[in-house]
Amino acid sequence: MSKIRLSESLEDYLEVIYNIVVVEKAAKAKDIAAKMQVRAPSVTGALRQLAQKGLVNYSPYGQITLTDRGVEVAREVAKRHKVLKDFLIRVLSIDEPEADVVACQMEHAVTSEVMDRFTQFIEFVDGCPRAGSSWIKNFRYYRDRKPETNHCQKCISKTVDNLEACLTTGG
Repeated sequence: MSKIRLSESLEDYLEVIYNIVVVEKAAKAKDIAAKMQVRAPSVTGALRQLAQKGLVNYSPYGQITLTDRGVEVAREVAKRHKVLKDFLIRVLSIDEPEADVVACQMEHAVTSEVMDRFTQFIEFVDGCPRAGSSWIKNFRYYRDRKPETNHCQKCISKTVDNLEACLTTGG
């Protein structure tokens, strides 16, 4: 199946429709307009384009549903948003409202290869007992306190000592 090219705006509409349909089974144009904070004519134009691309089932004044292909594309957009938002909140300690806005901006530009790296990094943080949570804790410490450079030298010395100890003991 060929990749459908969508503008950032159409991806946003598709994601909003998906989020509504997951809960309500069908979307209404007025609900989409409210979530997107746009006027009804903007929604109508976007729905027509999405219908032409075979992503939504749409008729004026009717309920809007996603086609199978629409569900597939919308899930991918929603997944990119979720992974990026999760990274921004958990790794960079960005507040959720800001992370949501930034993730929405980033999700349109990030390639699938870069998304795979974000996903792998989150999996690494979650699964690696030697790095993940301590990296995040140390980053938060650094961010909150902005330590002097001499403090960094102490950390480097401690890291070298730990590495030498690991090499000596084989662990």
